[in-house]
Amino acid sequence: MFTALSSVPAVGLDVPRLVRGEQPFNVAANALRLLTTGPQPLEVDGATLGGGLPARRIPLSELAAILMHPSCGHATSDQVWCLLIGRARADGPAWVVGAVGVALPGLRHAARRLRGFSGDVQAELLTAFVAALGSVKLGGPRVVQRLLSATFTAARAALRAAEPRTPVELPVPSSGGGHPDVVLARAVAARVITARDAELIGATRLEGVSVADYAERHGRGYWAVAKERSRAEERLAAAIRCGALTDEHATVIAEATTTVAFDPAHRC
Repeated sequence: MFTALSSVPAVGLDVPRLVRGEQPFNVAANALRLLTTGPQPLEVDGATLGGGLPARRIPLSELAAILMHPSCGHATSDQVWCLLIGRARADGPAWVVGAVGVALPGLRHAARRLRGFSGDVQAELLTAFVAALGSVKLGGPRVVQRLLSATFTAARAALRAAEPRTPVELPVPSSGGGHPDVVLARAVAARVITARDAELIGATRLEGVSVADYAERHGRGYWAVAKERSRAEERLAAAIRCGALTDEHATVIAEATTTVAFDPAHRC
């Protein structure tokens, strides 16, 4: 969860702290609610913006609903988003979170399109969105559409890079068995993966720990951890495919690889 607004990173930085929790979008929605209540809510001046907006101060939570209404035209949306992006760039973490909150409908749609990946889809989208806030050009029409398009493209590329490149679907032998933790331990003993690889795979694939949380706990960067896991899973799959493991290990490793690479519980 967000521990404090000061903990939210600035635009363009690595953002594991922005994506804590099992459902990062829910965390972002709750953060927007907190930022738009109280004596000093995040808000914009509708009278200054014009474009048919209410001529008063508008909290960002209400602004998000207005932008989703069919009566809100592209020109008004562009004007609002130029303001939001400018505030996120100039005024720091609270406005970054505010922009994320206003964009959540578009981010949720993008997440549905990426649900086939095994990585942290919501975390990748938030990471890409915060980066795009700092790079999207404000000139020209359809600002938010270009912002979300850049977000989707970057998140998809990151998710593809983190996927095992050579996943192996092997039949699970009827006589085989073994708890996944035991399987990983045997893979370590066979020098297919390291003990650190086994810990990483076990935590993020079997125990439900997100890559962002794992990276933060160990004081490491998100991308480094994601790539390390991908490489370890590739080695595991390759060893099975080329028969480098003994028969004693092959049965249980085959079962574990199916679980690790295709565990539906970790798909978004």
